[in-house]
Amino acid sequence: MAQQNSGSSQLAQLTRPGALNGGTDPRALYLKLFSGEMFKGFQHNAIARDLVMKRTLKNGKSLQFIYTGHTKAEFHTPGNSIMGNSDGAPPVAEKTITCDDLLISSAFVYELDETLAHYELRGEISKKIGYALAQKYDRLIFRSIARGARAASPVSKTNFVEPGGTQIRVGTGNATNAYDASLLVAAFYDAAAALDEKGVSSDGRCAVLNPRQYYSLINTVSSGVITSGLINRDAQGTALQSGQGVVEIAGIKIFKSMNIPFFSTYGTKYGSASATNPGITSPTNVGSFVGEAVEDAAADVTGINNEYGEETEFANSCGLIFQKEGAGVVEAIGPQVQVTSGDVSVVYQGDVILGRMAMGADYLNPAACVELIAGAAVGSSGNAAF
Repeated sequence: MAQQNSGSSQLAQLTRPGALNGGTDPRALYLKLFSGEMFKGFQHNAIARDLVMKRTLKNGKSLQFIYTGHTKAEFHTPGNSIMGNSDGAPPVAEKTITCDDLLISSAFVYELDETLAHYELRGEISKKIGYALAQKYDRLIFRSIARGARAASPVSKTNFVEPGGTQIRVGTGNATNAYDASLLVAAFYDAAAALDEKGVSSDGRCAVLNPRQYYSLINTVSSGVITSGLINRDAQGTALQSGQGVVEIAGIKIFKSMNIPFFSTYGTKYGSASATNPGITSPTNVGSFVGEAVEDAAADVTGINNEYGEETEFANSCGLIFQKEGAGVVEAIGPQVQVTSGDVSVVYQGDVILGRMAMGADYLNPAACVELIAGAAVGSSGNAAF
């Protein structure tokens, strides 16, 4: 055994069981333990399903929604028969929502990979498939609400005026106003007043904002003290930061989502300020999966049977405020996961994990839809009615 003599620079020859063939890395052969978790990617919270009218579609391709317009009260003339109002009120119209083609997300899991892997694959893959379906679900509904805010009422009988949608400009034209907490609050009160004036129920009113807009609302501070008055004092800890911590503004409950159309992107848009960019500087190293462009989802796109608009039509959109009756979604097949088995698994030595759903969405009552815009005048190019 090598020994270190007094006054000698000789060191003990250590046995390093982790070194590969006596290499320089003493930990090369140590087991890389699995933590029990996998990176879940960019998870999007699905929130739209419970905020609009949802119906199940059975034995048909579309679902009909009936509108009734306003009627009036009149004084009775003694001796006259009562046979209904002379103007035939209330007027009636319909809105039809068609089911889009089957929406799927899938992955093939090779059996040998499952055998060799020291972590569970299928559960995480199923979650990712669920996230993909939920993301698409929210995006189509939010686009429908934006379209409703630019639409006239389906009731169009002569001599009857029914309220349509509403667009509210945040600030005075600068796109950066989209992140100004005080201007957002003012827009909320304008939206609430507009909904009241159009006779929209106060029950079920909500708003969906970009995450940075949401955090701007809860982070308005002066000398280190929150001064906006928008914090729910009963919400603490994670609840405060999760999108549920802001009190209602003008009776409108606030949510945050990366799935609203926001200056022709989803969620976030970095870059220099312009008429179509709020001018947020990237905090650097955020990666490339930020500000995904709004895709073309017009009715002429394969698989789409409703009209959801195109990218350029959301050039200045920066938030949605709506009541439950503003939009509807029909589901022929609810979100579900299927897995192959039996002979298929034998032939391919693995299984396909498939997530699927069949749904369609559209606006219902335009009067219940409000779109916030910034950086351009209401009704200008990119914001006009569809």
